[in-house]
Amino acid sequence: MLMKGVTLRGLEVFEALAKTGSVAQTAEITGLSQPAVSQQLRNLEKALGADLVDHSRRPMRVTPAGKSFLARTESVLSELRLAQSELTVMDLTHLSTLSIGLIDDFDNDLTPRLATILADSLTKCRFKMITAPSHEITKAMEERSLQVAVSASTGQLIDGITEYPVIRDPFILVAPRGHFTNPKAEISGLSDLPLLRYAREQLISRQIEAHLARQKLDFEERFEIGSHLALIAMVARRVGWAVTTPLGYMRAARFHDQIDVFPLPFGAFSRTISVFAGADFADEVPRDIAQTLRHLVQSQMIDPAISQQPWLAGQLRVIAG
Repeated sequence: MLMKGVTLRGLEVFEALAKTGSVAQTAEITGLSQPAVSQQLRNLEKALGADLVDHSRRPMRVTPAGKSFLARTESVLSELRLAQSELTVMDLTHLSTLSIGLIDDFDNDLTPRLATILADSLTKCRFKMITAPSHEITKAMEERSLQVAVSASTGQLIDGITEYPVIRDPFILVAPRGHFTNPKAEISGLSDLPLLRYAREQLISRQIEAHLARQKLDFEERFEIGSHLALIAMVARRVGWAVTTPLGYMRAARFHDQIDVFPLPFGAFSRTISVFAGADFADEVPRDIAQTLRHLVQSQMIDPAISQQPWLAGQLRVIAG
């Protein structure tokens, strides 16, 4: 039993404040007003009988007592978020077949969990799951070889396909550790290293190239990489810099200590990850899959990404169904 005054909301506020050091950013992350954030923190500290942050400093810093409590807080909240996602109930018992394609951005974290959640619900169903880049998933949906798909949206309506937006995934800049201090102020210096591009046939490449054209930016074309992890590895080895998204960045955890991440310095833009389903497919099923995916992405990818890069708060987010 939690002691009086210790609430889940208070723990969430403390976790966010410990990472951002800012009441304003914590308010944005939690959806509370700034006075409510301050009140939640005061209530928690009063209940525990200890100062968790140094209120006299800006940005706020976690106290020694706060550091100890933060480790427990993060563990508890992580388990609760995971439990919430895995307890999502989907009634798929009426399906005889389900073929689903998933964007390969989810291979490391989400696909295994979603597969087991679906399998638990598919008691009498022939089940097929594939992972592939978005352009291949989109083509398979157009050819009706998949019933449901999770993919980056092209922004265009596809005849006979219904779209359920799930995630807003902003584009970011990744660079070798220490090469830039502020790419927005040093935008002319981006030409010092080559731009590492995704392979032209990939949807993410077409989206990035279209944005560069809108910004009237022209970088030398030397590298075109079909593998996301290979592209990030080349950034880590100081071959060049790249434009990617937080979901892509989180896939490359092994390289995080060798790269820096920045907001895109030339016009913010983002992509949308959606669930797609044939228009003749029962509406409840893709909606349930979309909601399950929202819970999983929030706990497994968005929360850890914002923990590392607090400035992503409000930009990288789930889209309410």
